[in-house]
Amino acid sequence: MTEPWTMTIAELVECYRTGATDPVAVSEAFRARIAKRDPALNCYVAMNPALDDEARQSAARWRTSAPLSALDGVPIAVKDNLVASGMPATWGSAAFADKVCATDELPIARLRAAGAIILGKTNTPEFAVDGYTSNALFGTTRNALNPNLTPGGSSGGSASAVAAGMAMAAIGTDGGGSIRRPAGYTGLYGLKPGIGAVARDGGLPQVLLDFEVVGGLARSVADLRLIHQIMAGPDRRDPASRHYPVITAIDRPLRILHVPLLPGQPCDPAIRDASDRAAAMLAALGHEVETAAMPLELSTLNGIWPRIARIGLARMFDARAALVAGASRPYLDMAAEGREMTAPELWEVLDIVDALRRDTGRLFADRDVVLMPCAAARPWPADTPFPATIDGQPVGPRGHAIYTGWVNAAGIPALAVPVGPPVDGIPVGMQLIADIGQEELLLSLGSDGEWAMLGGWAANS
Repeated sequence: MTEPWTMTIAELVECYRTGATDPVAVSEAFRARIAKRDPALNCYVAMNPALDDEARQSAARWRTSAPLSALDGVPIAVKDNLVASGMPATWGSAAFADKVCATDELPIARLRAAGAIILGKTNTPEFAVDGYTSNALFGTTRNALNPNLTPGGSSGGSASAVAAGMAMAAIGTDGGGSIRRPAGYTGLYGLKPGIGAVARDGGLPQVLLDFEVVGGLARSVADLRLIHQIMAGPDRRDPASRHYPVITAIDRPLRILHVPLLPGQPCDPAIRDASDRAAAMLAALGHEVETAAMPLELSTLNGIWPRIARIGLARMFDARAALVAGASRPYLDMAAEGREMTAPELWEVLDIVDALRRDTGRLFADRDVVLMPCAAARPWPADTPFPATIDGQPVGPRGHAIYTGWVNAAGIPALAVPVGPPVDGIPVGMQLIADIGQEELLLSLGSDGEWAMLGGWAANS
């Protein structure tokens, strides 16, 4: 049988249906794959102790033609800042490392109820506030397409695991680009849903206001759609989810705004080239594509972005004083800076976010999609927090991340897509961004056309 990590989810499930293989054999194949590949990549930080039981239960359901869903028996990985029963949720920190979770948070519970098999937990930077994946507890995660480089962050462990064929798909979180940039650095598709599209409850504290959402990373849009359909939907425990719209994809040529650059911000030439190719491909598909400057003013948000995590960490540590003993010094220092910030400074952040959300609503009044890069920089050395320069110009810690955070603050969905041909073996990530409720529009657009030419990528090795 073809190795499962080279299949789509639908192809794997068809093999279950016909009896060509079963979830027990597939889980064993992934366990062997992880043992082979992960020592060099460091994606997984814990394995699911109930893996064998979950696989046997799924196999029994398939033998009686009673699968729970189109994900029954599909092995997936889960980011280590998400709560999954039987495993720790360390958030990359010793502060959370001593507890095995007894329950699943809501999106993970929905996946388990659909029969998905959790392989294990994947690495994240401490408290998921960095743009690369490394922490003092588990070390550095490397990019499956080039182990010398980072897969980005903070969902770098999830992205690299899928790119290495160590999971059929993975679940991550995105609070400022943490699904889209890693997807872009590993040749994957990644969906950042809008705030409320995937209801949340029972998870770890939030340190990025309401910006962080749960989404999937996969090798195809079809796989990503299946993951999203299982996790999405309202729940009374999440007020934001109760009024989130679900809008049918538009059946006409789309009005697409292509934004390759932001004012005064450098972008790698290979990314600019890929951005132009993506715009040309969309135009060739019959869409109306306009290349223009970003109509939203984003520099103010990017300027105050560091305050958000600092204030959030300060509040978390003050509310849970026992965490301080396990947290690493840089994050305690960030929290100390957060405590020095005043209530008017926090209110300023809230005013900026509120204004952005109003302006974003106006932006999509006469446009359907915004096309822009996932990141301003190509992947950099794995153990380095951020690139110091982009296109020869010095940048700060978030110089690579300027394209993504506004989408989180605005609360709208975005889809990362890989654009080929690969540059130095790695495709370039672009993001398609749409209005609230337009996840299906993005998935439909992402599946329309050949976004990437991935040739003999890492999962085949």
